Amino acid sequence: MSFQEFKKKFVERYSSLTDFEKFKKSCLSRQEKSIRVNTLKISVSEFCKRIDLKLKQVPWCNEGFFVSGNGSGLGNLVEHGLGYFYVQEASSMVPVEILNPKPIDFVLDMAAAPGSKTTQIAAKMKNKGFIIANDNNYNRMKALTMNLQRCGVYNYLSSLVEGRFLRGFEFDKILLDAPCSGTGTISKSPRTILEWNPNGVRRLVGIQKQLIKTAFENLRVGGTMVYSTCSLEPEEDEGVVSYLLDCFSNAKVSKIGLDGLKSSSPVLEFGGVCYNKEVGKCLRIWPQDNGTDGFFVAKIKKTKGV
Repeated sequence: MSFQEFKKKFVERYSSLTDFEKFKKSCLSRQEKSIRVNTLKISVSEFCKRIDLKLKQVPWCNEGFFVSGNGSGLGNLVEHGLGYFYVQEASSMVPVEILNPKPIDFVLDMAAAPGSKTTQIAAKMKNKGFIIANDNNYNRMKALTMNLQRCGVYNYLSSLVEGRFLRGFEFDKILLDAPCSGTGTISKSPRTILEWNPNGVRRLVGIQKQLIKTAFENLRVGGTMVYSTCSLEPEEDEGVVSYLLDCFSNAKVSKIGLDGLKSSSPVLEFGGVCYNKEVGKCLRIWPQDNGTDGFFVAKIKKTKGV
């Protein structure tokens, strides 16, 4: 993909957010593939002895590894079919690391398909506790079910429901990896930049606001939710979290960070709109920060009172 294929409005927009030359270079570079060892079936040490791959540790995930070389054909390996590992982008591992679910937790993965983060949650919970793995797309649900079965996950119930219609639960932990414009994934999905337009972003923001509000309403007092996207659009990220904070006085953003993970300052104002200053505690990960996909992650606690 050439620079000329970046739309003028996109270039102007992102030049106001980051060093566009570094961003462009990262977007046009082939990034290392990464995998996550599925500890429900094999230990990290046993896997590393068994697999014939050149692996380099992902600093922020003990089970994550970058694969040296082009990483093609990973899905055809016997170990993949056996569920010993999941092909997962390294920055995609961050939200569950931040959520840190425990074996005693009741967890909702609100937009779960195709299952990379659901299987990561289950592994952290050691197949204990309970997970509701929800999605609203039947075809994606088939992939979710196959991946959960392949990885040996059995502490879950899958549901096919519009996320905004979920009601009446009290979850200990909730992951909302929201549907988004995906502008952090241009290096692996070049069509993202071809399909990008501000109107599409605004439509997604409406969905994201519905989902984050519903998620928070289903979180128990004292519980934790993580909101994440692979978008770098402030309106989809800081703007959505700011909206939640405006809706609920008992929603509190927690300062987060992971060892070895580089991040950039969150956006506090965009398009003439000032966001709640608490969004400064969120993680904004640009592709050029770590040579990975871009990601946005917010950790939100539900305190007593309304």
